Amino acid sequence: MNKIISTIAMLSCMTGFAQNTVQDTLKEKIPFEGMDMSWQNGSDRRTKPPVLSGKYFTGSVMIDANYTHSFNNPIDNTVVGSTALARNNEMQVSSANIGGDFYYEGARGKIMMQFGTRSTVIPRNDYSVYRGQYQLDNVYRYLSEAYAGYHFNKWYGINVDAGMFMSYIGLNSYYQVENWEYQASFTSDNTPWFFNGLRVQIFPTKTLKIEGWLINGWQSYGKFNSMPGIGGNLTWCPNEAVKLLTNDYYGTDAAGLKNRIRFHSDNSLLVRYFNQPKSKGISKAAFSSTFDVGFENGDGVAGFNGNAQKPSQYFLSGMIYNRIWFNKDKMAWTIGGGVMKNPGRYLVLYPTGDASPLPNPNNPTQPAGTHPFTANPGDQFEGWDCSTNFDFMPNQSITFRVEFVHRESSVPYFAGSGGVTSPSGYTTTPLPSDWKPDLVKMENRIVFAILFRI
Repeated sequence: MNKIISTIAMLSCMTGFAQNTVQDTLKEKIPFEGMDMSWQNGSDRRTKPPVLSGKYFTGSVMIDANYTHSFNNPIDNTVVGSTALARNNEMQVSSANIGGDFYYEGARGKIMMQFGTRSTVIPRNDYSVYRGQYQLDNVYRYLSEAYAGYHFNKWYGINVDAGMFMSYIGLNSYYQVENWEYQASFTSDNTPWFFNGLRVQIFPTKTLKIEGWLINGWQSYGKFNSMPGIGGNLTWCPNEAVKLLTNDYYGTDAAGLKNRIRFHSDNSLLVRYFNQPKSKGISKAAFSSTFDVGFENGDGVAGFNGNAQKPSQYFLSGMIYNRIWFNKDKMAWTIGGGVMKNPGRYLVLYPTGDASPLPNPNNPTQPAGTHPFTANPGDQFEGWDCSTNFDFMPNQSITFRVEFVHRESSVPYFAGSGGVTSPSGYTTTPLPSDWKPDLVKMENRIVFAILFRI
């Protein structure tokens, strides 16, 4: 039993996201063995063995259902600037995932299917699908993870995997059931949720992971140019109360601009500063902090040293959250937020509907919207957000969450009362010549979510 629990914790720290147990009969060194990492932001909070656990396969089922209300009351019910939410004032299934891990004598594989609004919200931000044929956004739409690889029993383990796997940049997990907050701060929501390519994970000691990536690009199913993206992760957990990690990335991710390079560094510290798990009062307390810095350079932009001819194009962002658990970890209160500055808007989530600058599927040379949100060199964007929530977690498989979120931006960005679709809010309504999307600089919302996992 203890070995299974240790393995769950180890695999959670390995990836930054949920992974399931491997064969409990393995006779080898296990990284992070004996450490409880269920408290960490962006990690599997389960401390008991998965229900669907077998000798060669561990299954997983996750359901994320929410109801969110924006106090701007957009007429079309569309949420702007979020990868977690899609519709206002409606009960929605954001994500329904089913799949699991397979393993046999070192061979390993994982398949996680995804359905719900995220299967549309996430692919719509990927320009690479417009290069070439076969509609990659539809081919991969219903996969959140799919990879195959091999585990080498060397040191504390070496894993070599190829396929689609969850990104670590931004700290938060793709799966909301693992996160302290529902609506991610700008830092996480504007950085990638998935990578498509090759990764190598090396565990030279019990407390250290070294990981390298060779991938198609920054949250891209295909490649924007000829060069693949490269990067890596270092995770160090000196004990179960502290986690330090850095993720670093280099690539060419501007469509058709092969000489424009992107660098991004993401760095986090998590500390559990109080732990009395059997207490009916405060049972645990921890904070997580993240700082990101990045830039693009070349083909008309100049990173941090821009001028009128070559504007600066960079990304500075940070977030911090504090979480306190109560009543033997069955309840929790979280508060926090973050800031972002992104001249050039190259990592800003674009508004939807007729404010979208994404290519029109029927004519990729033209934007989808009639009044697209610009993302030209020199265009400025700054934003900040804060949120607080309360969780009720009667067991490790269910979370009931209520959350209040406030977000602001330096330019009109969020959906106002007029929405971003049409005067009536319906896509079937013809657009008058004087109509434009109603974007505003501020948004307050409340989110109710039920998060299930076995």
